[in-house]
Amino acid sequence: MKNYQYHIAFSRIFDLNKFDEEAKAKKRPRHTMSLLSQKLQAIVYEPGGRLLSLSDKILPKITGASNPDHFALGRFLGQTLTENDVVFSIGEDSGFPIAIHRQENGPKNVVFVHNPDRLRGRLTLKLFNLGQRVDLFMTNTAIKADFLRDYLNLPPEKVFLVTEQTDTHFFTPGPQSPEKTRPIIGSGGLEQRDYKTLATAIKPLDVDVKVCAVSPNATAMKDTFPEVLPKNMSVGYYDWPDLVQLYRDSDVVVISLKNHNYQAGLTTLFESLACQRPVVMTRTPGLVGDFADAGLITAVKAGDPQAMRSAILDLLNNPKKAQAMAQKGYETVSKYYTSERYVETIAEQVMNCMH
Repeated sequence: MKNYQYHIAFSRIFDLNKFDEEAKAKKRPRHTMSLLSQKLQAIVYEPGGRLLSLSDKILPKITGASNPDHFALGRFLGQTLTENDVVFSIGEDSGFPIAIHRQENGPKNVVFVHNPDRLRGRLTLKLFNLGQRVDLFMTNTAIKADFLRDYLNLPPEKVFLVTEQTDTHFFTPGPQSPEKTRPIIGSGGLEQRDYKTLATAIKPLDVDVKVCAVSPNATAMKDTFPEVLPKNMSVGYYDWPDLVQLYRDSDVVVISLKNHNYQAGLTTLFESLACQRPVVMTRTPGLVGDFADAGLITAVKAGDPQAMRSAILDLLNNPKKAQAMAQKGYETVSKYYTSERYVETIAEQVMNCMH
């Protein structure tokens, strides 16, 4: 029986040891890639620190998502690992270069794809025949999974839909702050956010609106926020423990999104539900709509402040309804969307690549 070695390729530099130490001290949630590397006993790689070839500098201009350091890493792994190795890449920026440089008897390649249907992403997939050079595509929405299968004419088993997750050991229900004086509407994130609609919705209400406007993967667009915030709305940075307390203090968490065809806002959604809070969220295709239809959250149409205000008031004025919804959402996340389940699922798929 062969001994297989597992590898994880990061898209950027992470200090997993620091993350682990802070997680143990309850200063932040656990990092799923740290859990996965331990589960697989994998070797972890980061971009950077390798000599760049001419191709490393040219190819990113074609692919768009990657930079020269990604290609230097991809060239190293694609040419040095063997058929007894499996590489899991946490993004196409690192995963596609590995596939492009993969030799005939090179490593199995599993890539988590985030934005497959952008123009240069489409070009890269076809130009380098990545449908054949990637053994398994993973993604987190049905729309992306369907695109990959249809665009590359892939069999169903070559695209795996991964459910979202949150660390239910860190995001937990708890007491509200004693200094709270009136209802709090919490919110957070930047990706595809529409805080203009939220601002209009809450302006006449006797509430405090607190927004944690930070995202590791997105920046604020010009149309994210209103030019002038209402007096009852504040935007700022919250460190991890303060973010948990913001969720706990929130009578309602509102995730206000622009109209889009994928599922932004899921991180905030699952963190809120793990803290047992009722949620109002802009309806988007897929999981958000499913959760709303199941009574786990209240969904409203994009760009409709009146509907958003009505949904907020409905939950504020009906605490038993809000509590029942929050409890149902909490139980669902605790059962199906934990970090442990997420890691187990990915690990199983990666290990199955060798069979």
